[in-house]
Formats: sequence, structure tokens, C-alpha cells
Amino acid sequence: MPTWIIYAIISMIFAGFTSVLAKYGLKNVNPEFGLGIRTSVIFFIIIFINIMGSKYKDVELLTNKQWILLIASGITTTTISWVFYYRAMKDRLISYVAAIDRASIVITLLLSF
Repeated sequence: MPTWIIYAIISMIFAGFTSVLAKYGLKNVNPEFGLGIRTSVIFFIIIFINIMGSKYKDVELLTNKQWILLIASGITTTTISWVFYYRAMKDRLISYVAAIDRASIVITLLLSF
């Protein structure tokens, strides 16, 4: 089995865990505060991984266009997608919210063409 398929399957499994863990972690907490905690943890883990792997040399390889696209991706992920995902998750059953969110594959397919 190709490595990318294994990575995609692992991603799929942990994405499911992420939603359920977040849903129960948001009990009695503002969704933006919960998202802030989650995002902070991700930031520190990524920094640690990059420091341990000495991957900061890759910064020199980035073009201006790549910087803009990666920053835009971060904005759409954390600021837009996840804020509304956490708000919806706080108010509704995770199975409904996750099902609608996973329909983003349709948007991805349309944009990839």
C-alpha cells in the first residue's frame, strides 16, 4: 500500500477522534476559547517537530506566492472553518456537524478542477 494512503487513513481516523474529543471538551466553555487552546497546542507541537527535524532551512525555499497561499490556508482553516465548526459543534450533535463538514470534499473536488 502506498505511504500516502496510509497517511490519509491515519488522518481520517484521528480527524474523527478530534471532533469527538473537542465536542466533549467544549462543555461549559466558549467555543472560541476551546479553539484557542487547540490551536495553541498545534502550534507548539509543530514548532517542536520543526526544531527537532531542523526543517527551518525550508523557509529559504518559499516563494512569495507560497507564503501567501500558506497564510491564506491558515486563515481559512483556523479563523473561518474551525471557528464556525466549533460554534456548530457546541450547539448541535457532533454527528450532524461532522457530516455536513465532511461534505467539504465536494468543495475540494470542485476547486481542484
